[in-house]
Amino acid sequence: MDEAQVIHLHPEAGDETLPRSPQRQARRRATRPVRQPTADPVPDAVPADPSGLERRIASGLAFLRRRLTGDYEVDEFGFDPELTEQVMLPAFRPLLDHWFRAEVIGIHNVPRTGGALLVANHAGALWALDAVMCSVAVHDRHPAHRHLRLLGADLVFTTPVLGELARKSGTTLACNEDAERLLGAGELVGVFPEGFKGIGKPFSERYKLQRFGRGGFVAAALKAGVPIIPVSIVGSEEIHPMLANARLPARLLNLPYFPITPTFPWLGPLGLVPLPSKWYLEFGDPIPTDSYGPDAVDDPMLLFELTDRVRETIQSTLYRLLVQRRSVWR
Repeated sequence: MDEAQVIHLHPEAGDETLPRSPQRQARRRATRPVRQPTADPVPDAVPADPSGLERRIASGLAFLRRRLTGDYEVDEFGFDPELTEQVMLPAFRPLLDHWFRAEVIGIHNVPRTGGALLVANHAGALWALDAVMCSVAVHDRHPAHRHLRLLGADLVFTTPVLGELARKSGTTLACNEDAERLLGAGELVGVFPEGFKGIGKPFSERYKLQRFGRGGFVAAALKAGVPIIPVSIVGSEEIHPMLANARLPARLLNLPYFPITPTFPWLGPLGLVPLPSKWYLEFGDPIPTDSYGPDAVDDPMLLFELTDRVRETIQSTLYRLLVQRRSVWR
């Protein structure tokens, strides 16, 4: 019996090896669905970076709203932490980082928590920028970003505008009572015992420490039982080299001195711009006081000994840093 042969009704869907006539091929092309070209997918819009310009604008507007509505806090001394962090520190930070190119040494000696008294040398002639730079360095370079509460002279608070800004940034009157209260509250307190004798000394006596007074800062540290940290600052003497003291203008203006520098008063307001000296700030090893007890403040010999120890530590560190630095400007 002959084997049956299967005939495909639709050969184009079966064996592809069967020959196709030109007519069939044309019909197949005509009936094949036309594929439309697909467009490239449109990428989703990239959201704006919330940490960029929009975030800064939003933060600035929120800050202004709080200032206008009074929704911010100040402590009993008038210190305004938000204003300090949002306005004061950003204003002076470029001076420390870029103008003076400051190198900070031994910042780990400043405690992360609790009170401490930072004692530093003083210079500047026209501006006490060493105090401000020390505050910025403690906040920016310390791991805990702590605020340094400076003790200022009466002249600071009787000067218009300056006195209010000083209060807002955490400065308070240089008296033992305020220092003891701040230290007892666990704050970092900065003191410059040379006072106007330090910032107003002639350039020929640069980096020679003046008298530290009667040891009032030591008494405050003893009462609070907090460590004393010597701070040595190199570079501040060169920002406004004081060549002479014009005593007559000083008396007329009721100032402790009237400095004559290479740029002031000859260049007018431009003479107030500090020269870009290279700065070093070294925070020395803490000197503990908690072992003496609060009654030690009645021992004048102990006060003198600790005062002299702090002064000698700062002086010797200044000489060492001066020998190590390559130039006034770098």
